[in-house]
Amino acid sequence: MWQRVKAWARRLKADVLTLWFCARDPRTPWAPKLLAAALAAYALSPIDLIPDFIPVLGYLDEVILLPIGIWICLAMIPPHVLADGRRQTEEWLAAKRGKPTSYAGMAFILGVWIVVAAVVAWALLREP
Repeated sequence: MWQRVKAWARRLKADVLTLWFCARDPRTPWAPKLLAAALAAYALSPIDLIPDFIPVLGYLDEVILLPIGIWICLAMIPPHVLADGRRQTEEWLAAKRGKPTSYAGMAFILGVWIVVAAVVAWALLREP
């Protein structure tokens, strides 16, 4: 069973890279391009929206939400674009370039954290 989980995780990593390539392809329609860019940016961000040290919720995004989003997005991408994205992913992984980093995803997550912190501070500091 552990081997199946490891194989699933490798496929998920490859699918994130495939989305990353498909989001950059001009032949990808705008809706899947937007979703692919958002999913890839989040998955490749060096920080998480919900930190992993938070019990249960910390892994909710990586174990449930992200795979579902990837599955939906892959189904939306035209087959010829998806095939090219998978080919580019295989070349990337064969060259052992490592995982790309999305600083745009990191900036978005930091922005969400700042907005949430501001709302919480406002709620705590306002007069009753």
